[in-house]
Amino acid sequence: MRDMVERYRPREIERKWQERWERDGIYRTPDHDDRPKFYFLTMFPYTSGDLHIGHWYAMAPSDAAARYRRMRGYNVLFPMGFDAFGLPAENAAIRHGVHPKEWTYRNIERMRAQLKTMGAMIDWSREVITCDPEYYKWNQWFFLKMYERGLAYRALAPANWCPSCQTVLANEQVLPDGTCERCHTPVTHRDLEQWMLRITAYAEELLDHSKIQWPEPVVIMQKNWIGRSEGLEVAFALEGAGPQEEIRVFTTRPDTIYGVTFMVLAPEHPLVRKITTPERRQEVEEYIEQARRQTEIERLSTIREKTGVFTGAYCRNLLSGERVPIYIADYVLPWYGTGAVMGVPAHDQRDFLFARRYGLPIKVVVAPPGWGGEPLEEAHEGPGVLVDSGPFTGMDSEKAKEAICSYVEERGWGRRRVTYRLRDWLISRQRYWGTPIPIVYCDGCGTVPVPEEQLPVTLPEDVDFRPTGESPLARHEGFVHTSCPRCGGPARRETDTMDTFVDSSWYFMRYLSPHYQDGPFDPELGRLWLPVDQYTGGAEHAVMHLLYARFFWKVCRDLGLVAGDEPFLRLFNQGQILGPDGQRMSKSRGNVVAPDEQIERWGVDTFRCYLMFLGPWEDGGPYTFEGIQGIWRWLNRVWALCLDEPRKDIAADPLPLRRLTHRTIKKATDDMERFRFNTLISALMEMTNQLYRFRQEGPVHPQAWEEAIDALLLTMAPLAPHITEELWERRGKPYSIHQQAWPSYDPELARPQEITLVVQVNGKVRDKLQVPADISEEEALRLALESPRVRQHIDQRSIERTIYVPGRLVNLVVR
Repeated sequence: MRDMVERYRPREIERKWQERWERDGIYRTPDHDDRPKFYFLTMFPYTSGDLHIGHWYAMAPSDAAARYRRMRGYNVLFPMGFDAFGLPAENAAIRHGVHPKEWTYRNIERMRAQLKTMGAMIDWSREVITCDPEYYKWNQWFFLKMYERGLAYRALAPANWCPSCQTVLANEQVLPDGTCERCHTPVTHRDLEQWMLRITAYAEELLDHSKIQWPEPVVIMQKNWIGRSEGLEVAFALEGAGPQEEIRVFTTRPDTIYGVTFMVLAPEHPLVRKITTPERRQEVEEYIEQARRQTEIERLSTIREKTGVFTGAYCRNLLSGERVPIYIADYVLPWYGTGAVMGVPAHDQRDFLFARRYGLPIKVVVAPPGWGGEPLEEAHEGPGVLVDSGPFTGMDSEKAKEAICSYVEERGWGRRRVTYRLRDWLISRQRYWGTPIPIVYCDGCGTVPVPEEQLPVTLPEDVDFRPTGESPLARHEGFVHTSCPRCGGPARRETDTMDTFVDSSWYFMRYLSPHYQDGPFDPELGRLWLPVDQYTGGAEHAVMHLLYARFFWKVCRDLGLVAGDEPFLRLFNQGQILGPDGQRMSKSRGNVVAPDEQIERWGVDTFRCYLMFLGPWEDGGPYTFEGIQGIWRWLNRVWALCLDEPRKDIAADPLPLRRLTHRTIKKATDDMERFRFNTLISALMEMTNQLYRFRQEGPVHPQAWEEAIDALLLTMAPLAPHITEELWERRGKPYSIHQQAWPSYDPELARPQEITLVVQVNGKVRDKLQVPADISEEEALRLALESPRVRQHIDQRSIERTIYVPGRLVNLVVR
């Protein structure tokens, strides 16, 4: 029988249907539709040039989930675009003598074709390309709106500097080992005039994830990154200075203030050069220079010995009246807190080690339980009772925190404060291939924003790309020299470009109306489609893209552009497919595996299903081609099953076949809702095997068989869109399978006929029995007592009571 069936030729079928779908526009999403909307978004790719397996692993399952939503009766928006600005394009231009624009658009052409090969239901009429002036004009517009509101500002700031890329990096772009995420060169620091976005203005709001369904690890990462701390900002008077001269410190442990025995300033603190005594100056200067050559990671390392230098200056603890020496140390950073830390060695292990190294006093002011006045072997960082703490001696440390805060505030020495680890977003980049910052500098008018009607400020194409630490735009006379929008006099343009995370912070809004001229997006379509219902992408973007996008959304809300507080209602993080070396696939690592050869050999549907069958989507893991033949065999069996009709008889019992069908539909529905593609495919494989058995044992009931084959193809359709479309047509069904409804199931038919009944004796599992699903309590107890494994644990003991959980277990309590 099988020999008579036409052979499955996937590439012929896939090309046929992709051409037809594009010609018919079946994936073009109407804006106005009677169906409820569902905005399904997957993170858009960077224009690196080729889609590798990592892209397929992110996009094929999300396409399957979007298709499923459409079959469930939603009007699904599933758009795609390209994240097209950034250093890789500029570096490629330098290496190969190709303009970044040419390199980028060439890559986009190739990647768009590869995405279409995937057979995804992407609405290509919505495409955005972030390096297009039509797009980045609105980056500039957002910048101007933030500038008007005081959310965009320029300041001298210590910046992460990559000597290789010759540009500033945001904090989030420095890897945990202190290297550049792009080229892995150790990152240093520079003081530069930088443009910042005041994300800290939304710090408190960004801590609130109560209105979104996001994975807990991402929520925790964002909360930790924002780093909220409640405490006291308190002044220490500078000795020998005027009444206004003081050092302010923030502490979450005001109960330990009486134990301060030294003060530590960041080497970059503005007071350092002012207070350092002449005899200490050379040593201090040398230490400052040494600290500036270290990465932030090195300076904060917990395993590195803490070092410092005495400035020769002192301050006074206003509470205790004691004189406190002032040191500088590289483990204090100027941009965290106030850039000053009070040294309490008895109650902070880092301070304890520092005090031991430099022979500083270790004064206990929070007594540990059972303490008798002996020297501490290590810092006591827990609670206790205050000692040697003036009027607060004898007070519980938790109560003392509040009492000391009030005491300090009453005397005007400080105030309660909330601080954040989060710093403002540094967006200045000294490179070419990015959005020009729409600012000009005029000798008469100062800093002047470019008027909206003059946007976009476009990138010139004839630019010298040599990296010098200064933006290539600064060497382009035609770009730099302009006239002031206010007075008309000569002015200079800002030559830094924006961090490319600006591009990706709002791209999902532009998808709604990519060619809209009167704003970043059509407000009517914004009301219709936003926010995003389901977002999928990598968890590695937790404190970069995902945090920045939430910030942008809240700014847009305050500008009246969007409603609601969050851009992405639900988030799912897929795992990462690793290269042959066990590392994340990337061109920079040279471990990218291209899917093209596998697709030509096995077909798109086989490759899609294989990636979804590897394991739970959220886990990811190493990529291997082993196992793809199993998927290939399954699809061939489905092909033969649908085209090779079994013997049919209206008198055959339809019930077993219908139970199989409805159980599978229920399983497929549950798994699709939870993105459990691997177990869904497993269930469909099992259904295929069972249908072969029914056919071999035949005859089958005709209507039940038809229902089963329809259900098999419909539940497979999101996963393997081409083969199912072909088989659907060959079976005489209406075009297209992707415009059909998801099959429904009868709960009664979907109920399992058998269940596994767990039998316990005194709470310990002694047997597992396969029993009818509708078994009564009396029958369950009888079978449990008849089990030889159970009887040997009861022996001659009496049964005190029985616990029965229907459909799950019997527990026999014996004495």
